[in-house]
Amino acid sequence: MASVVSRSDSLSASHWEWQYLDLMRRIWEEGDERVDRTGIGTRSIFGPQLRFDLSGGKVPLITTKRVYWKTAAREMLWFLTGETNIRPLVLQGVKIWNEWPHARYVRETGDAIALDDFVARIAQDESFAAQWGDLGPVYGKQWVDWPTYEPVGDGFYRQGPGINQIAQVVESLIGNPGSRRHIIEGWNVSEVDSMALPPCHKTYQFHVANGRLSCALYQRSCDVALGLPFNLWGGAMLTHMLAQQVGLEAGELVWIGGDTHLYLNHAHLVTEQLSRTPRGQPVLTLLRKPDSIFDYRLEDFSVSGYEPQAPIAAPVAV
Repeated sequence: MASVVSRSDSLSASHWEWQYLDLMRRIWEEGDERVDRTGIGTRSIFGPQLRFDLSGGKVPLITTKRVYWKTAAREMLWFLTGETNIRPLVLQGVKIWNEWPHARYVRETGDAIALDDFVARIAQDESFAAQWGDLGPVYGKQWVDWPTYEPVGDGFYRQGPGINQIAQVVESLIGNPGSRRHIIEGWNVSEVDSMALPPCHKTYQFHVANGRLSCALYQRSCDVALGLPFNLWGGAMLTHMLAQQVGLEAGELVWIGGDTHLYLNHAHLVTEQLSRTPRGQPVLTLLRKPDSIFDYRLEDFSVSGYEPQAPIAAPVAV
């Protein structure tokens, strides 16, 4: 691999983003090379941790390549609706989830429609989207409508009211801030096989101390090049939103990875990104306080101090 910038090479050695770049470098140089579910192959390590200060509106928005934070914000707001169909995202120009339903459509129908044509049809045809745009009970469904069942007698059960984990966390942060149960869980064992992609950022736990709200995010599987920049932003965004809703300051985002990997076909991205030096300090400002955690809109978020370098394109593994 080409020579890359190291901490000692830069006056910005203390910049928070070096954690991310050091993780990328460690995986690429020391990771276990293995065959993965996609068949592409990865280099992988297990169990790293990153920590980011969120005080004063700070957010870990990666600067060594452009991260489209508005796209990531739209995805987070979509999660909070409990929606599982890609059509609302498609209508906003968000492409994050398109490959999975497209692959299912091609596999099940034998129609080798181009991805762009499939997405256009999702946007134009609501009934087609209802049939082919759904991802199964992914993130948002588990977050705001975790299924329950109640007995009706003779060994039979009917579906009960869904559990809104997000609302419960807001209530517990206000009513019992010292609790160790401020948790949002996406890994529903009984429904994992029905999901287009089982949750990667699966568990969020929140902690209150000294008037500050911190979040520990556990990610069972992490694509460091393409996924992690979005996941760090999403975790920070959600923490800032919750802190505002419950009257606390934001504290820290602690990210913990399970299988933490780089795809072998991302070599050009890794080489280029590791040659760059972090710069700037992005700050998130919430422009209003909505009535609830579910009432935020994209225009409520403003980012300043973000000085990203050029984007680096790379294929998504499906």
